[in-house]
Amino acid sequence: MDAGFEAQLHADSVEFTQQDAALLEAVDEIGSIHKAADELGRSYSRAHQRITVLEEAFGGLVERQRGGSGGGGSTLTETAHDLLSRFERLRTGYSSVAETTEAVLDGTVVTRTGELGTVTTAAGDVRAIVPANTDTVQVSLRADTITLHDPDETPTESATSARNRFDGQVLSIDHGDAISLISVDIVAENPLYALVTENSRERLDLEPGRHIIASFKATATRATPK
Repeated sequence: MDAGFEAQLHADSVEFTQQDAALLEAVDEIGSIHKAADELGRSYSRAHQRITVLEEAFGGLVERQRGGSGGGGSTLTETAHDLLSRFERLRTGYSSVAETTEAVLDGTVVTRTGELGTVTTAAGDVRAIVPANTDTVQVSLRADTITLHDPDETPTESATSARNRFDGQVLSIDHGDAISLISVDIVAENPLYALVTENSRERLDLEPGRHIIASFKATATRATPK
C-alpha cells in the first residue's frame, strides 16, 4: 500500500482522478462522449463505461440526447460542474503547497552517467539530475514527488521507476480538508515532506512515530551547486 501526490476525490470507493476530469471537460467542450473519447485517444466503450461508474458514485454527470432534427449530443449536469470545481480546488491546493514545500539535502556527487549522478547525503545515496561542473551540491525534493509506502508492501526496485528510497519515521501531520502534509525524519539535517490525500493517509495509518518508506524518481530530483 502506498500514497503519493495525485489529486483525487472519493465516493463509494470510486476515485475521481485527473483523467476523469479531462474526460468530462472534453465532453463539455465538444458536446459528445464519442468525440470526446476520440479527442483523448480513448475508446468510446471505455469512456462510456467510466462515466457510468462515476455516475453511480457521484450522481448524474452527463445528459445524453439522442438524434433528431438537431442531432444528438451530451451536456454536463450541474452536478458534473460542481464536481469539476471541487476537483480543481483540490488540485490547486496541492500545487500551492507543493511549490512552497521541499526538503533540501547537502551532498557530494560521487558518480555520473550523463545528466544523472549519484549524490551521497546524510540520509543516504540519491540518484538525481546533477550539474556538470561541481561535485558539492544541494538536492531538492519537492513534496509532490515523494510517495510513501507501507514497509511490508514496498515495491522492489525492479518493479518501479522510483528507485530512490529512504527509511523514515513520521514526525508530524499537517491536516487539510482533503490533503495532508507529512513530515518524515530520514536522519538528516532536514525532514522530508510528502503530500497525500486524507483517504491515503487513513489507508496507510499515518501517525507520528509510524515507520514508513519514502520513494522518489531520479528524473524528478534535481541537484544544484551549493
